[in-house]
Amino acid sequence: MIRWQVDGYVVAFTTRAGGVSEGPYASLNFGRKSGDDVERVDENRRIACEAIGADVERLALNYQVHSARVVRAEPGRRGERADGLWTEERGVPLLAMSADCVPIALARSDGGSPAVAVLHAGWRGLLEGIVSAGVDALGGGRLVAAVGPAIGPCCYEVGEEVAQPYRERFGDDVVRGRKLDLWTSAERALRAAGVEHVHRVDRCTACEPETFFSHRRDRGVTGRQGVIAFVA
Repeated sequence: MIRWQVDGYVVAFTTRAGGVSEGPYASLNFGRKSGDDVERVDENRRIACEAIGADVERLALNYQVHSARVVRAEPGRRGERADGLWTEERGVPLLAMSADCVPIALARSDGGSPAVAVLHAGWRGLLEGIVSAGVDALGGGRLVAAVGPAIGPCCYEVGEEVAQPYRERFGDDVVRGRKLDLWTSAERALRAAGVEHVHRVDRCTACEPETFFSHRRDRGVTGRQGVIAFVA
């Protein structure tokens, strides 16, 4: 796991290591709809929650649809069609899954009531405003964010139908040739939404097959890692 240290919260970006799944899903796969054995997936989620001191029975996650929708988490609730979750309640772990898309954690840091959010941000979600929706869900104020492992500008080739709106929205330099920089695009979306402190992991999921799942590298037959966060 890759921990993000932020006072009052527990936030971890997971890798593919440390679980019980096998084959293309080896080993810490969180995706029940990936083709993996669902009992193994459930055990992987339990393992990850235990590792960070979270209660898997309270774990909340969405049915992710590449949207800009962010919803308030309810302990143990799963299956809402959305790509972001937030909570002010202590001890409710939130999970956003990814396998090339950008996992993002947001936390309130102004000394007031703590609140945390996790986002699944693919190229569609970034363009549609998933980041600003996450910031709005936390009510603005002073926020900090972390941009987790995702497919990097070294590997992510896109067509002009994606490249052009990214140039217009995030700047010409986020596209070089056919390569798109999701890391920088996510950071700029966060800063545009008012987040002053942005931590970036800058590790490419496609470049590290021993460490991360990658939908593009593995042609769709792969698992899901993600970000888990809760108010401590």
